[in-house]
Amino acid sequence: MHVGRLPLLFTAALLCSLAQAEEPQPTAPAAEIAPALANASAAPVPGNDALVAQLDQLKRQLEDSERQRSELNTQLEAASGERENAQLARLRQENQRLKLQLKEAQASQAPRLLSEQQTWFAVGGGVALLSLFTGLIARGGRRQRRQWIN
Repeated sequence: MHVGRLPLLFTAALLCSLAQAEEPQPTAPAAEIAPALANASAAPVPGNDALVAQLDQLKRQLEDSERQRSELNTQLEAASGERENAQLARLRQENQRLKLQLKEAQASQAPRLLSEQQTWFAVGGGVALLSLFTGLIARGGRRQRRQWIN
């Protein structure tokens, strides 16, 4: 690497790191801007009457907007609360209706002869008997005695 390029590369790296290190300044909220505008309009500069009038008008508009926003927020909260209450009442009624339907369906259903456990026990016994008879039939009619080789 050439020695002449080293300071140039160092300067470029330093500038890149400084550019990345900068943080954007947050904007001031409307609550902080209003007092600043009041201080600015308290000491008017001669010849800037139009600016002062415009600042006063903007402050009034800001106050009106804030008031309207708070009113709309309260209306929205009230409307959403009423909507949730209506939906909750409808869901409770639906739940009660479904419970009644379930009870009616269970009452109209004929009682089972065997429970599920008893049914599986009977199926298992039937399979065991079927396999026993199948084994006897497959063995045939011979009745020889078989001995195990010891």
